[in-house]
Amino acid sequence: MPKLQWQEDRSGAHWEFPERQPEKWPRERSIEHKFLTPVFGTSCPPKGLSGVLRKLSYRKYSEGRAAHWLLLLAADRVDAWESHLRSFTTLRPDNPITETGVLSEFSRHGFSSRVGRNRTDVKHHPLDPIIVAGPWVLAAGLAFSAARKVLRWRRR
Repeated sequence: MPKLQWQEDRSGAHWEFPERQPEKWPRERSIEHKFLTPVFGTSCPPKGLSGVLRKLSYRKYSEGRAAHWLLLLAADRVDAWESHLRSFTTLRPDNPITETGVLSEFSRHGFSSRVGRNRTDVKHHPLDPIIVAGPWVLAAGLAFSAARKVLRWRRR
């Protein structure tokens, strides 16, 4: 079987090493690898506080450490909040009622699918509204409080 015999001039891969994709900005690199893969994603460049957290994660911690992945998870959450805040500067801000799926609880058998089915996640169902709506209610309360202070300040 000639194809199964080792060939010194080949690496064992069935393709030639591709041309490297150019870096438009400094990419996150694992401290365990010498260089980036030849092709990598460029759809989401690191930006804002989430980008700083991602860069810190790759610069400081190995991929085998929990701190690396926890920082990346935190960066994802921060990125989500940055996106929510950025949406308020557009003509179509986020709508938490329709985008969280709350309305489907009333129209798509939400309650009956949760009760009496031996689901393991039943214990945290009371926390779901707090986790989903809590940050929005808090943000609305802070906005209301800030608007009230501004109005009081302008009356003086």
